[in-house]
Amino acid sequence: MCKLKVKDSSDEITVQNIYCVGKNYLEHIKEFDTEEKTAEIPKSPAIFLKPNTALISGNSRIKIPVFDSRKISDDLQNEVELVIVIVKDGNNISEDNAMDHVFGYAVGIDFTLRDIQSEMKKKGLPWAISKGFSGSAPVSEIVEKNKISDPQNLNIKLKINGAIKQNANTSQMIFKIPYIIHYISSIFGLRKDDIIFTGTPAGITKLNSGDEIEAELEEVGKLNIKVE
Repeated sequence: MCKLKVKDSSDEITVQNIYCVGKNYLEHIKEFDTEEKTAEIPKSPAIFLKPNTALISGNSRIKIPVFDSRKISDDLQNEVELVIVIVKDGNNISEDNAMDHVFGYAVGIDFTLRDIQSEMKKKGLPWAISKGFSGSAPVSEIVEKNKISDPQNLNIKLKINGAIKQNANTSQMIFKIPYIIHYISSIFGLRKDDIIFTGTPAGITKLNSGDEIEAELEEVGKLNIKVE
């Protein structure tokens, strides 16, 4: 299992479960609008999971998996996100008590194979491959929550080769941090060292080999990844 470092500390966290929230920023949802159909705003958090093999640390490389000598996708895309790190077990955690279960925060990227995801959705099939492939969840060092002024008001951005592609604020989340914790803990239960990706703002982009990606979350830090 991949271990994540705690910033300004010798401590490390061995991540357990990786939960992800989809469609949590309005402008990102609108990116999927078409002439025929307007993308729906979810009434409850859209949750999916990634395996532990998806997790990598910063200053790493990402590549599209190869199967039978061929890349399985032609459309790797970026999704920068605030990541929550859970500090203790909890089931049916109330919104009022949710922040007591937070250890800290990190910046992560939910890499997505968009062509696979779109095709599987059309066929009504699971799209785990598009989100959970090896290395698809890089995460920065963790910053303890007492060092963050307000996790629900942080600037978040992503650059590709120095050009800003995603630029938003965590205040724009549809479902806020306490509600996300309440929701996931009530359905799955949360355990110490679980992490939660909280959704991405607009600006998803098709990536190319050689692209250098820099994700940044205010008061937390940066995450650098190169596409092979």
